[in-house]
Amino acid sequence: MTVTPQTVDTEVAALCHDLLRIDTVNPGDGSGPGERAAAEYVAGQLAAAGAEPLLVESAPRRANVLARIPGTDDALPPLLVHGHLDTVPFDAADWTRHPLSGEFHDGCLWGRGAVDMKGTLAMTLCLVRSWARAGRRPRRGLVLAFLADEESTGEHGARFVAARHREYLEDCREAIGESGGYSMTADGHRIYPVAVGERCTAWMRLTATGTAGHGSRGGADNAVATLVHALSRLAAHPWPVVLTPPVEALVAELERVLGTTVDRGRLEAEAVRLGRAGGLFAHTVRNSATPTVLQAGQKVNVVPGVARAQVDGRFLPGTREEYLETVERLLGPGVTREFINLEEAVAADHTGPAFAAMAAALCAEDAAGHPVPYLMSGGTDAKTFNRLGIACYGFAPLLLDPELDYPAMFHGVDERVPVAGLAFGVRVLDRFLSAY
Repeated sequence: MTVTPQTVDTEVAALCHDLLRIDTVNPGDGSGPGERAAAEYVAGQLAAAGAEPLLVESAPRRANVLARIPGTDDALPPLLVHGHLDTVPFDAADWTRHPLSGEFHDGCLWGRGAVDMKGTLAMTLCLVRSWARAGRRPRRGLVLAFLADEESTGEHGARFVAARHREYLEDCREAIGESGGYSMTADGHRIYPVAVGERCTAWMRLTATGTAGHGSRGGADNAVATLVHALSRLAAHPWPVVLTPPVEALVAELERVLGTTVDRGRLEAEAVRLGRAGGLFAHTVRNSATPTVLQAGQKVNVVPGVARAQVDGRFLPGTREEYLETVERLLGPGVTREFINLEEAVAADHTGPAFAAMAAALCAEDAAGHPVPYLMSGGTDAKTFNRLGIACYGFAPLLLDPELDYPAMFHGVDERVPVAGLAFGVRVLDRFLSAY
């Protein structure tokens, strides 16, 4: 039933290496190289496996690849398998190995996108190629989507595909994408968190206006001061703790696996006590508003008339109105707000057959593993597909060394992924997609 291990290790490593060497950095302002080169590589691999990929551009060099893989049971709705081609920027001077090298060292492939998420794309391509060689197919049909622009708003990727190529998605009821199914070790137990939801996204652009003038004269109507005070209030606000159903399900599973009791009345302290396991819910029990960008002025002795900032806002399901009202109150007079991106939460059923099939596939490859549901603190392209009525899961399985801090690899320095972990992921995906 499973793919040949010897083939997988070599092939998934080669595919990941090639993808890592293609620059797909997405600064979010349109200045990057775009995803076209990576999309052409992916389309070539799919074509070699007998698929008929469609490469579509939403703008010059902002490319996406779509393909269908027929299943053995036409009565089942197809499953969407999505991932993104773009990566976040990097400063090569900070890295031990160049972020575009795809270098193999200490059992890992190093490079920007190794975990986010070219390693997963390599696993998908490897599996499709292995099926083609063996004359095999998944149980249900698959819609493969290799997308642009996930690291920004998705305008050139998931949103473009949902609007302009809806025919690929119409029959899909469920999807898998980033980020979940990876192993983490806590108190000697291997836990595999599978994402069943995401916090809502509220990326905001703030603007304060004042009177421009000479720096030596000061003045109360200072745009920079107004904005900084507003940001300080946002950053210092103690958002209340809220225990949502997916986090409750995770906490209950952690209690069972770890043999402990978690005090729901002090969840943040409990997250610290539980270490890495607690990290699975540490950032999903509160709303947040994190200032990330400041723009004002050009010269030390000139008071600018305008100051701007950007804030990464995230809020829990069911708290939208309260969250937005609180933000408005904290900003106060003199600061206007507009949304760069406003997305609702993603929620999928952790008690249904899809989650059960993912858990079974993981346990078949790791009998000591403990799959658990969790809520992602960040966001993915799942938000776009969720609006179409598609239940989205984060499932990109990896078996990791206990010492590797996998979450820190996302957007971090020295991003890397173990080749053995990728091979494990291919086998898990094969089991899941062959059975579900």
